[in-house]
Amino acid sequence: MAEKKGSFESMREWVVDHKLRTVGCLWLSGIAGSIAYNWSQPGMKTSVKIIHARLHAQALTLAALAGAAVVEYYDHRSGAKADKYAKQFLSMDAHPHKD
Repeated sequence: MAEKKGSFESMREWVVDHKLRTVGCLWLSGIAGSIAYNWSQPGMKTSVKIIHARLHAQALTLAALAGAAVVEYYDHRSGAKADKYAKQFLSMDAHPHKD
């Protein structure tokens, strides 16, 4: 019987399948949030506000990439990724006449 997935599990699967899109969205939201925060701080030059926003977004991106690496490592260690690739290769072997 098919097992129902929870919202957390389905979200985790989507993040695993779309790592770069997730990191890009995180970067964009990080820079937007940082610019919004820095614009509320009076007494700073515009160039300094933009530099701070870029640095905050860069740190957030590095953290997201590190998190993606941990997820990838966990998937390879648990065998979930190996099972996924094995199914793809088995389906290719079933039709040897196709390239």
